[in-house]
Amino acid sequence: MTVKIERKSKEELTLMRQAGRIVAKVLAAMREEAQPGVSTAKLDALAEDIIAQHQAIPAFKGYPHRGQNDFPASICASINEEIVHGIPNSDRVLDEGDIISIDVGAVYKGFYGDAAITLAIGEVDEETHRLLETTEGALMAGIAKAHTSNRLWSVIRAIQSHVEQRGYNVLREYQGHGIGRNMHEKPDVPNYLAPRGHRPKNYPIMSGMTVALEPMVVAGDWHTRVLDDGWTVVTADGKRSAHFEHTIAITDGEPEILTRL
Repeated sequence: MTVKIERKSKEELTLMRQAGRIVAKVLAAMREEAQPGVSTAKLDALAEDIIAQHQAIPAFKGYPHRGQNDFPASICASINEEIVHGIPNSDRVLDEGDIISIDVGAVYKGFYGDAAITLAIGEVDEETHRLLETTEGALMAGIAKAHTSNRLWSVIRAIQSHVEQRGYNVLREYQGHGIGRNMHEKPDVPNYLAPRGHRPKNYPIMSGMTVALEPMVVAGDWHTRVLDDGWTVVTADGKRSAHFEHTIAITDGEPEILTRL
């Protein structure tokens, strides 16, 4: 069965730009407010306020997942060995030397924006800086390949190669995705190019496609486990992880990053 990849009209892209801009404003505020002594619940409340001020809806709050309870917050706040889907709460207070991955989505007039950053809290060691730089670099390497002259595997290969050449591993169990009227649309965009026969379809990259690229990079082994809350994904070996994400639109020229101010 052939899966149709949705291509957005000019009017739809205008709405997605606005959704993306709201997400970018939230993440800009997170950069300012994520400091030692701040709770993840405070960051979540700030994010929800910013989204509401722009007549948008938090995309994550109430999101269902694999029969678990609906996600209870507006951001995912994942600290140190937590990779994705960490639940903010008042007991999770940031300490000097932590890193926190903050993932946020917003819905504006029916269209989604989705992006993530990993922030150093105070001073962190050189290896942690390198992990963050590698992960953000992998995102930009993937975006650089998102041209109509390429296919999906080129994007995946660029992300994976950037990470592995620097001695890290990409997560294999979670991935990027198409995005638009829904948070998750086709195509799936893994960060790992599996052996042939286990890869996603090598779709041509077409103008009007909108995708969320999101490398998740680990300092150790790529295997994961999920905590008892049913949401928080952590590295199985307890080593640190970083996560960067942008929603992008494919154009006839350079890809457009929709979640950047």
